[in-house]
Amino acid sequence: MAKTRISISLEKAQAERIRQHAERAGMDVSAYLVHAATRQMAESDAIEEQFAGVDALIARAEEEAGATAAEPTALAGELTEQERREVEEALALVRGEDRRGSRTSGHAA
Repeated sequence: MAKTRISISLEKAQAERIRQHAERAGMDVSAYLVHAATRQMAESDAIEEQFAGVDALIARAEEEAGATAAEPTALAGELTEQERREVEEALALVRGEDRRGSRTSGHAA
């Protein structure tokens, strides 16, 4: 299999620490970094696969929340001002918005 060279830049202390760990593992630096990166990618893939169902549920809930955002407006004439504000605040929470209307980052991914 053909190999490709990748160049990385590190702080001197980081490079030395990697060299020491590679040596203790009985590997050259290149093999050690490939091993570490491959392990990290496998871990990330496993996590993404494990949470794919949950991520799909969240996406569907967010779509439904966006679709229902217009519903309270239709009922606005039947609600008191206080009730309307409470409904808007509850929907903002469902959509993941803070009180200023900005999206919050509550998802892991």
